Amino acid sequence: MNLRNYAYLGDAVWELYIREHTVAMTGNAKLLHKLTTEHVKASYQADLLHKMEHLLTDEEQELARRGRNLPIPVARRSNQTEYRAATAFEVLIGWWYKEKPERLQEFLNGILKFGGEENI
Repeated sequence: MNLRNYAYLGDAVWELYIREHTVAMTGNAKLLHKLTTEHVKASYQADLLHKMEHLLTDEEQELARRGRNLPIPVARRSNQTEYRAATAFEVLIGWWYKEKPERLQEFLNGILKFGGEENI
């Protein structure tokens, strides 16, 4: 699978993970939407990638580097660095989902342990 497809899949996996957790937090549709969008936006994903980079294997770091270097439409993105890091994050999520599901679970569990539900 190519990196763009891993990112596409990773985006869906990450959003589902976030939705599974935020739906348990509130029944208010407006608040639910706010909680979800705060955690699936590029800035949040870029921040998570930055915080976890030191935990990545050499292979994972290389995937993230390659994901960061994928061509993106310049006119559509105001913060290129942030968007590229978010794409790298999604590549990792998608790759783990397909190739190393136990590593994905380890990462997702680590997010909950690291900061609890406010960090989801």
